[in-house]
Amino acid sequence: MEARAIENPAAAALLRIGPPADQKGMYRWLPGLYVLRHYQGTWLMPDLRAGLVLTAILVPVGMAYSTAAGLPAIYGLYATIVPLLAYAVFGPSRILVLGPDSSLAPMIAAAIVPLAAGDPAHALILAGMLALLAGAFGVLAGVLRLGFITDLLAKPIRYGYMNGIALTVLVSQMPKLFGFSVKGESIIDRGIGFGSGLFEGKTNLVALALGGTTLVAIMVLKRFLKMPGVLFAVGGATIAVAVFGLDRLGVKILGDLPQGLPQFGLPMPTFKEIGALCAPAIGIAVVSFADTSVLSRVYAIKTRTHVDPNQEMIGLGAANLAAGLFQGFPISSSASRTPVAEASGAKTQLTTVVGAVAIALLLVFAPRLLHDLPDTALAAVVIASAIGLFEIADLGRLYRIQRWEFWLSWAAFLGVVLLGPIPGILIAVGIALAEFVWDAWKPHHAVLGKPEGVSGFHDVTRYPGAHQFPGLLLFRWDAPLFFANAEQFRVAILDAVAAAVTPVRWVIVAAEPVTSVDVTAVDMLTELDSTLHGAGIEFNFAEMKDPVKDQLKRMNAFETLGEHTFFVTVGDAVDAYLAKHPDAR
Repeated sequence: MEARAIENPAAAALLRIGPPADQKGMYRWLPGLYVLRHYQGTWLMPDLRAGLVLTAILVPVGMAYSTAAGLPAIYGLYATIVPLLAYAVFGPSRILVLGPDSSLAPMIAAAIVPLAAGDPAHALILAGMLALLAGAFGVLAGVLRLGFITDLLAKPIRYGYMNGIALTVLVSQMPKLFGFSVKGESIIDRGIGFGSGLFEGKTNLVALALGGTTLVAIMVLKRFLKMPGVLFAVGGATIAVAVFGLDRLGVKILGDLPQGLPQFGLPMPTFKEIGALCAPAIGIAVVSFADTSVLSRVYAIKTRTHVDPNQEMIGLGAANLAAGLFQGFPISSSASRTPVAEASGAKTQLTTVVGAVAIALLLVFAPRLLHDLPDTALAAVVIASAIGLFEIADLGRLYRIQRWEFWLSWAAFLGVVLLGPIPGILIAVGIALAEFVWDAWKPHHAVLGKPEGVSGFHDVTRYPGAHQFPGLLLFRWDAPLFFANAEQFRVAILDAVAAAVTPVRWVIVAAEPVTSVDVTAVDMLTELDSTLHGAGIEFNFAEMKDPVKDQLKRMNAFETLGEHTFFVTVGDAVDAYLAKHPDAR
């Protein structure tokens, strides 16, 4: 029979389990060079066009997120140019766009602002080192193939984290939208400062009107017209300042930008500060990779290309290393800019290269083009992004179907808001792991019987009329057996024996759900076997997985329990019991 071609491209992409056959050696580690080697002429114009469209979004967004991170706006452009070029070489995704990110901005600010103590120059050094550390952790994790660690960030944790980040960003940017500034590092301090500013009449009505209009324009254009609202809204605000001289009415503007490109340099804070930045850097690396891996997989399916998650971590790490060495700060993938590139027809990494080069040309030849860009408009950009970060609808679904995950999401949210992004995530991950251990500690177990008219053996609490053979206890344990639940297993077996209607002669454990055992569990099984035999009860197993049997053999327990006590199926075990005890039929 001829093999049928897969007609669904998305299915074909999902079924692809590896890179192209010729992507080996150097090209495995440098995916961008592989794409360049196979570049098609028909891709050039779409890539150039998409790159120019993307530039119009990269500039205002990059500057806005830089200010949200507590740094001058120009460094948002520096953190865009070189990382885009680095990812184009090392990153596996063909159209993923990287740069300053709203979800990382409060994490960066929380890490560097307390250490900088109000010194802008030192804050830049700290931000650069933070990017180097996050990049180094990312590359190391990718080389060690640790991409799986982001699995710890379960969906409820991500919801809580994103909601906490969104609220943190929102509170931090509201004063700028209203035309004044506040002091304070925590969200509570900033919230109190914002409320006090409103009460004391610090609001600049002109700035508020300009920023509010910009915010509404961004939201409306994005929601109803499917246009790059950031470009038109921020451009309109900048023109309004220039034409009407709004800066003379107290509207703060960007002012003159340094002319030229980011300079290479190794940021050198003190060793004590480097130690203090390590934990935030690990958190940033994990969170940015979690976001990047999801986005990368989505577009891999769309473009029918393979994306290696470990190479994705290396690409993201390389981009952060580049940011740290060229006056930048930690960056991540963008869920708002990547769709712009895709919708504009991007085919390959050349799109982001064009965007990076265009920004560089802007800084060299036309830095005054952004002179009149108002701070309140940048705040509107960040607020619009923060609003898009909120995850509300799925919280209701969590509440309906899994109540504890709903509260886990709230724990992550409160942890991020009250303690900061990294402690909040660690607390939520700790709670999730504790819940996992709790479930494994007290797993579901059941006594089985044979219901009339239903094949197989099933939980007698679900099928109250299920037939139980006299003297036979069928028992199922729905979890691995390990140190935390070994005693629970022993007690459950003995309780079931004691509760049986007729004296038990055989115990058969339906062991198919048991995926592993450890030394504590094996010792418990041999002790339980001895206890049951002392009471005249045979101890047997059915449907145990071969890898679990192998574990028992390595621990010399297989022979102790007796090879004859292991049956291929539950039916075989029951037949063996009935053959030995025909009176139980």
